Amino acid sequence: MSVGSENWIRDPQSGEIVPAPPNHVGDDPNQYKADLQCQVAGDAFDKKCLPGQVQCPPRESGGSSGTPVIWKVSPKSISTPSWTDWKSGNNGPSCLYEQKPEHLLPRIAARIANDFRALPIKPADLTAQPSPHTLLGAETNIYADAVEQQFAVTILGQQVHIEATPVEYTYTYGDGNSLGPTPVAGGPLSQEEWGQKTRTSHVYQKTGDFPLSVTTTFRGTYSVNGGPNLPIPGTGQFASPSQKVSVWRSITRNYADNCIVNPRGEGCPGGP
Repeated sequence: MSVGSENWIRDPQSGEIVPAPPNHVGDDPNQYKADLQCQVAGDAFDKKCLPGQVQCPPRESGGSSGTPVIWKVSPKSISTPSWTDWKSGNNGPSCLYEQKPEHLLPRIAARIANDFRALPIKPADLTAQPSPHTLLGAETNIYADAVEQQFAVTILGQQVHIEATPVEYTYTYGDGNSLGPTPVAGGPLSQEEWGQKTRTSHVYQKTGDFPLSVTTTFRGTYSVNGGPNLPIPGTGQFASPSQKVSVWRSITRNYADNCIVNPRGEGCPGGP
């Protein structure tokens, strides 16, 4: 007798056998079922096995006790399955608890924050104006460009949709100064506006090469099997690759020559 009527799948992250979400299509070539530990045929049990079967106490206060089972595996490609024992982590019987998808929600909620921070979220694109060279004592406009991103992942066998939204930015200018966290991403200026002060611009006070970077803070929401959107606790920080800004000193000189009268005068295009 197979335990339960769920379509079981193996969660690739935890290695557990869990109920498959609706209309699930996965990459696992196998299918799974659970038989009672001491079951031998039909509804018959091995009486010598029963005293030593695995004890499955409730996972939480007031919860139901688990059922000791032996997991079976068979290739999906076989129309008439020939089941063999599936070797779990302990290579023996395990405890099956009532695991309908809705009962997995607390376990998904307990791990969603860590899973969110492990997503391949693209950090902001970072731009400096002017770049890669800027001037000492002048306003260098610096801004970030980050976008909302969506991910479809599987957690404990359930389909989870995650949305990541950029909410804050921390700019590190490379000369010991920084800005943020701030909700201001900044924005581009036309070339005619370069040198103007903006909410994210910075004035370098010494010459040299400086590593400019930004870390973007994302906040997320998730839904399980098409359910309501739920907030993900906390945030995730994702750093953009740093880029080099070279700060140059500008020199102003006054010349007395009239370049029209004396094209080869000092400071003139044809001069020395």
